[in-house]
Amino acid sequence: MKTKPLTRVALSAAITATLVSGAVYAQDTSQTQTTTTPATTAPTTPAVKASPGAQQSANAKNASTLQQVVVTGTATFGGIKKIDAAYSITSMTAQQIKEANPKSVADLLKASPGVYPESSGGQTGANIEVAGFPGGGDAPYYTGQLNGTPIYPMSNLSFMDQSSMFRLDDTIDRVEIVQGGPSVLYGNGQPGVTSNFILREGTDTPSGDIGVTYGSEGLYRLDGFLGFKIANNWYGSVGGFWRRSDGVRDPQFPADNGGQFTATITRDWDNGSLMFYARALKDHNQFVTDTPILNPSKGQFSNYPYFDALTGTFGSKADQREFIETTPCFTLGCKPGGVDANLAKGRGADIRTFGANFDWDFGNGWSMSDKLGFTAGELNTISFFSTGDNPTTLGSYIASQETADGLPAGLVANATYTNGQSASLGQNVTQQGLWWVRKNLEAASNEFHVSKELFEGNTLTLGNYTAVYQDHDTWFLGNNMLLQAVNNPNPIVVSLTNGVNTWDLTDPQGFVSAVSAAAIKERWHGFNSAFFLTDSWKIDNWLIDGGIRVEHQNANGAIANTAKGDLDDNPYTLYNNSSQYFAPGNQYINFSKTEKSWTLGANYEFNPSMSAYVRANLGVHFPDFDDLRGLPTTPVQKIKNYEIGFKYQADWIYADVSAYRRLFYNVPYTITTDTGQNTYVYGSQSKGVDFITTVKPFENAAVTFSGDYMDGHYYRYIGCITYTTQAGANACSSINGMQLQRQPKFQFRLTPSYTIPTSWGSVKAWITYEYVGNRYGDLIQQQPLGNYYDLAFGVTANVGQHWVVGVQGTNLTNQIGITEGNARLFGFASSNGVILARSIEGREVNGQVKYNF
Repeated sequence: MKTKPLTRVALSAAITATLVSGAVYAQDTSQTQTTTTPATTAPTTPAVKASPGAQQSANAKNASTLQQVVVTGTATFGGIKKIDAAYSITSMTAQQIKEANPKSVADLLKASPGVYPESSGGQTGANIEVAGFPGGGDAPYYTGQLNGTPIYPMSNLSFMDQSSMFRLDDTIDRVEIVQGGPSVLYGNGQPGVTSNFILREGTDTPSGDIGVTYGSEGLYRLDGFLGFKIANNWYGSVGGFWRRSDGVRDPQFPADNGGQFTATITRDWDNGSLMFYARALKDHNQFVTDTPILNPSKGQFSNYPYFDALTGTFGSKADQREFIETTPCFTLGCKPGGVDANLAKGRGADIRTFGANFDWDFGNGWSMSDKLGFTAGELNTISFFSTGDNPTTLGSYIASQETADGLPAGLVANATYTNGQSASLGQNVTQQGLWWVRKNLEAASNEFHVSKELFEGNTLTLGNYTAVYQDHDTWFLGNNMLLQAVNNPNPIVVSLTNGVNTWDLTDPQGFVSAVSAAAIKERWHGFNSAFFLTDSWKIDNWLIDGGIRVEHQNANGAIANTAKGDLDDNPYTLYNNSSQYFAPGNQYINFSKTEKSWTLGANYEFNPSMSAYVRANLGVHFPDFDDLRGLPTTPVQKIKNYEIGFKYQADWIYADVSAYRRLFYNVPYTITTDTGQNTYVYGSQSKGVDFITTVKPFENAAVTFSGDYMDGHYYRYIGCITYTTQAGANACSSINGMQLQRQPKFQFRLTPSYTIPTSWGSVKAWITYEYVGNRYGDLIQQQPLGNYYDLAFGVTANVGQHWVVGVQGTNLTNQIGITEGNARLFGFASSNGVILARSIEGREVNGQVKYNF
């Protein structure tokens, strides 16, 4: 227990000492340096001496947007100019990432039109939807890369998405976000969206920054970066962050607490470069799922009494630390074994990432590139999850349990809080499952490319991607706790007596059940190997590219057997009489499959400021470990994508517009309810338009408008899904023709900005209006989530050559915006004008002071 604050202090001290020493050195040498940076702009970072491709990319930062070089989704390490890319790609500099003020890595992805991240649950665990991709929760169609290497080879697992394994800080140079296109050929073959975060490297002259941030939600954050020269052609960098926050949804303990440290070493030659990088992340984050919200009519929402939809949480000092019974003892009066649960651990990451990139130009048209990556650590979850039942009065709840348990009539109830004070039977209460999940992850991957220019304008590339990875999990789901239906509640302890016998409806902590939904212990090992062949051919104004990938996946799992029964052989302790626990033996699952992906695209450059493209591709999505556990015969998903696009840039406008048609086959969907897991298989079809436009109506002013329109539906589902109607009857409905779950038909973001030059620097101000259209929380359109908007703002002042002061805020008008309905239910989920759902967070404002050197 004493190591955590020491780690936090050590990390803060390391960042501060390193960066302050760099700042002092910069101040000492500033008198001898010359700069061409105008006083009205922020200071620029000295260019890194890197490989020819990386140098080209760095130089392109000062070119027009369409002339910038991007390296994601390309076969050769030299990259490709945006105007020549026959696919959708969004690139953002470190400054643009800062101005976006994302709440999390997932939240940043909405900068790519058509991506809708549900980052309302906190820093981690976001659902990431890609327009036209039938995700319905989690993030199966998202891959996060660091320097071109997937952080984990399998894009999605239960209680794990790759955005949760990564944090944004000043060590990021830029991000490139690609949707589909040639991404089906490289890395883990992601047909959806891939974000490639590229690290900052060392510089000839020591340079960097140090910043301090304070937020209205009790946020204290320290950021910093230092790049430096080690020796001739050797460069290094260090940086990271530490922060602590009470959170917009304050659980009475730190909602976010931790930090990240990153280091790089680079060796440059005239013909290439070698880069090593390492990143350690240790961060604990509160995770919030559905909470009670008033739902008087379809798509209309407001605050539930005593529980604010924008700031409320079931976390509290009273329920922070608990003991979950998991292991039977089979002796009357004994104490079952179990695990400790601390909600402050939240959905936390303790991840180490290591990697190396090697690029080399041999001359005579030959070049090669290699990307090696390792990831290891834990991604655990200790959090409340709703059971699916709306709040009711304590008296009504006790009466319903008496009936369900078949207890004799006339019992007297004794209800207290865990502090011993009496609890009113007339107050509203809720059940929340305190789920405990431990995930131990390890992965190694390598991607190798060798390219040959066959003749002028034509380059052939052969490559291989190989990944070995594992996931060892232990789950205890259910563990339902009886709580007040208020913000920061107290658990409630209930016993029933007839004067002779006493029945304990809850344990002394307030648990009404032990592990009731699922006890899972599993060991999974995966192996993927893919060979790909691509060709790029420049013919006058045409750039044609195509390629094919053949990939084999092998997955093996051992899943512990379970049994169900009483944990303590005591019929009067009702809370653990029907619990699931581990039993001897395992179930074994083996999966082995080989599939092909391909892509073909053509881009025509009308002039250096305008181009158009067309692309078709077939991608595949192999089943993940959880798919195989739920349905060992889960098929491989097939995704057909057709896309046309147009890009244009002039002094007053930048426009990137694309239209698509997407067809899906063999899509599995697994829902985890309070009674277990169910898996369904279906298909979908969609069409839509993505757009991003920036207009400069007059000097120093700009207006950015981005978003998408999507029309997508399910099809190819055989059978029907059972659900409960509003009247309480059982019904069965097909999902065919229903709108894709949780995806808006229309969403957009409008950002006007204005920059004011001054004699001492400059001031830039902007405001963002975000609109998200109506969605449905389930597959059969029984949970309309309505539409919502929110306002964000930012003001940044560059003061002289070194200082930057900024203030930014989100959801300024405190709008309730529902991102998910009752995730534990199919069908109608609103009862008596109340629904369990999750809203975006309330208003948050933060300010930062940063020193650049």
